Amino acid sequence: MTLKSTSKWLLYTIHLVLLVIVFFPLIFALVSSFRPVDDIFRYVSPISWRTFIPTDFTWEAYTNLFALRGYGPIVVNTFFIALTTVLFSVIFNSMAAFAFAKFTFKGSEILFGLVIFSFMIPFEVISIPLYSLMNGIGWIDSYYGLIIPGIANGLVIFLYRQFFMDLPMSLIEAARLEGASWWKIYLGIIMPLCKPVTISAALLTFIFQWESFMWPLIVTRSEKYRVIQVAISMFTTEHATAWNEMFAATIIAVIVPVILILLFQRYFVQGVANSGSKEG
Repeated sequence: MTLKSTSKWLLYTIHLVLLVIVFFPLIFALVSSFRPVDDIFRYVSPISWRTFIPTDFTWEAYTNLFALRGYGPIVVNTFFIALTTVLFSVIFNSMAAFAFAKFTFKGSEILFGLVIFSFMIPFEVISIPLYSLMNGIGWIDSYYGLIIPGIANGLVIFLYRQFFMDLPMSLIEAARLEGASWWKIYLGIIMPLCKPVTISAALLTFIFQWESFMWPLIVTRSEKYRVIQVAISMFTTEHATAWNEMFAATIIAVIVPVILILLFQRYFVQGVANSGSKEG
């Protein structure tokens, strides 16, 4: 066996080990979601085939989620918040990026520097001031408080701006000579050209909102506005934990972004790679 072949098999082995480490918790959660709650940890030690195959298969956890815990409206609510945020995020962030890329105005470099700086700040740093702002304008426990703070996104602006920088200015100038307005250029020429970066931006925004936990927990109080990540945290009580239902809810929370990423992976990678390769 040559050195090259040995290195290749060693690399495959390392990847396989990493794959097992990453997927083991998800596989255990998936299997456990189809077990009765008393069987969840029965076959954990020692590990055997029963650890990964439920011996007493049941849909009880999923039935309880939707029939008893009202999980359906929570999933719909999370979808609504995430999709609404994606819609307005793509519109407003692409407009801001277009202005940064194709217009020259006083202070533009400073403003764009602040945009870059904004997505480097941990959310925990701004959560309390943001809560005070939402409270001051009466948006606590409302869809406004859940959606609007997630619309402006510095990373999305950066991705769009880097893509727009590579578009030839002659294309815009030709459209202007034909009498096209800036709105027509933006909607009819610019946006149709940036499908990959739009999909990348939409996926980033959707996943950010879908996986959001801290902000919905802070800004909402009533069940009406409860989202999926907050709902998962409520399966643990003072006296017991509904492990099978928690695992079932976790699988639902994980499977949605995974499916979206798998469906749009090609565009996502292309959009990020193309935007990242441009020079500002």
